[in-house]
Amino acid sequence: MTQEYQLRILPEIAANEQRLKEYLSDEKGINLRNITAVRILKRSIDARQRTIFVNLKVQVYVNEMPKEDEYEHTIYNNVEGKPQVIVVGAGPGGLFAALRLIELGLRPVIVERGKDVRERKKDLAQISREHTINPESNYSFGEGGAGAYSDGKLYTRSKKRGNVDKILNVFCQHGASAAILADAHPHIGTDKLPRVIENMRNKIIECGGEVHFETRMDALIIESNEIKGIETNTGKTFLGPVILATGHSARDVYRWLAANDVTIEAKGIAVGVRLEHPAMLIDQLQYHNKNGRGKYLPAAEYSFVTQAEGRGVYSFCMCPGGFIVPAASGPEQVVVNGMSPSNRGSRWSNSGMVVEIQPEDLGNEEFQMKNEELAAQQNEQLLAINPSLSISQLSTLNSQLLPVLHFQEDLERQCWLQGGRRQTAPAQRMLDFTRKKLSYDLPESSYAPGLISSPLHFWMPEFISKRLSLGFQQFGRSSHGFLTNEAVMIGVETRTSSPVRIVRDKETLQHISVRGLFPCGEGAGYAGGIVSAGVDGERCAEAAANYLNQ
Repeated sequence: MTQEYQLRILPEIAANEQRLKEYLSDEKGINLRNITAVRILKRSIDARQRTIFVNLKVQVYVNEMPKEDEYEHTIYNNVEGKPQVIVVGAGPGGLFAALRLIELGLRPVIVERGKDVRERKKDLAQISREHTINPESNYSFGEGGAGAYSDGKLYTRSKKRGNVDKILNVFCQHGASAAILADAHPHIGTDKLPRVIENMRNKIIECGGEVHFETRMDALIIESNEIKGIETNTGKTFLGPVILATGHSARDVYRWLAANDVTIEAKGIAVGVRLEHPAMLIDQLQYHNKNGRGKYLPAAEYSFVTQAEGRGVYSFCMCPGGFIVPAASGPEQVVVNGMSPSNRGSRWSNSGMVVEIQPEDLGNEEFQMKNEELAAQQNEQLLAINPSLSISQLSTLNSQLLPVLHFQEDLERQCWLQGGRRQTAPAQRMLDFTRKKLSYDLPESSYAPGLISSPLHFWMPEFISKRLSLGFQQFGRSSHGFLTNEAVMIGVETRTSSPVRIVRDKETLQHISVRGLFPCGEGAGYAGGIVSAGVDGERCAEAAANYLNQ
């Protein structure tokens, strides 16, 4: 016999299986000796009051044992010799698209510009040690995408877009802990996620698919407004419909699409900093206890959001017990992001603190091309893709389609200059920033390449710095102790989402003017994290199957 119960219990009971069984026996009148197993279906922490509770939904097994795994299995058959679909990018959008294609009896061929998930680690280490960036293998590019080594969180608000539970179950089937099915904010951890990604890739190959690393798509092959395949930097051509899942940092792809009249549009992003506190301080604030989280609670999370002068200011990608990492994907850039290992055990907690930006915010003179050198550089990149572009076409591309991308690039270059032309990041104490005061020293930080004191309040665009300051003051009022000089701001956080949207039809998910092209995931402007990108990957795979069937 099995029974389900909703429980509201103390953390020390929730953390110990025997104490949980004893609680069920006392409260529900079940003979303790007859409780053979307890499966946790849902788990969340209620820290709104001084007494912390854990909310659990549990399945209790009485005089019987669970007969099935905690997760649902998906069957993947061999697809050798089946029609093929090209998947560009091996991030979550691409990997889940490939697995779904196999389910549907199609053969995925993945091309990934970066290295496999293990080889990537060597290039990531070089960023901190040597301050050098491999533009094809970094925190943004490579197997697993931007989430593999810079996030690892699986929480999403995109419940209406597809089957979130399916994505989590597929992760479990490939080695993730079944705890992600129960936790309100599931997290695999950047130390464990690479092995899961490897297992997904091995399954794709085992079923007859292909995965090509260090293979960058350089051009789409388009004939009569229909995709025929792709050309790559290796000289190989791959033929078939294309799921384009290149991630939010593939700026060369955006420029190619713009220069070749494949419809894209500018979209809003959010820009700001990484804000890092001592983990103990965040635990004290969130758990209302001077002793912090204690023995039974995880590192505390927070979420803040407010409005400042008509734009949203909010925390993003909060990493309790985590690290700040250098996430640039090319030369003359400093970009920061956050990650958390599975145990969330570092001495720091960080989050992105960002301000919403819309394309119209960049229309005034302050954010036009700052000098002839920058304008010439952008035009040179576009002309290298399509030499036939006219001056008026170049002007349209730069001012209407790519202004947010150019703003990202310019801010990242300013940050690089402030950091001494290395991956050293400019930083300022939080309270000093709100008081427009240079920090004469900086606290110890998790950011391995190092920090340099810099007046972020002065050189960041005023419409960002002013709103950030107003947001920090509001957050400090709602959580006393949060606005403090124990916290340090590290610049800049710019890769919150794609600066363009590759426009597709809502029903078929095909590009609106190029048949057989399926813009996918975060880079296409249709997702915002690992799970939502995975959901979109599955949807694009289904759309590609419908296209081939027609």
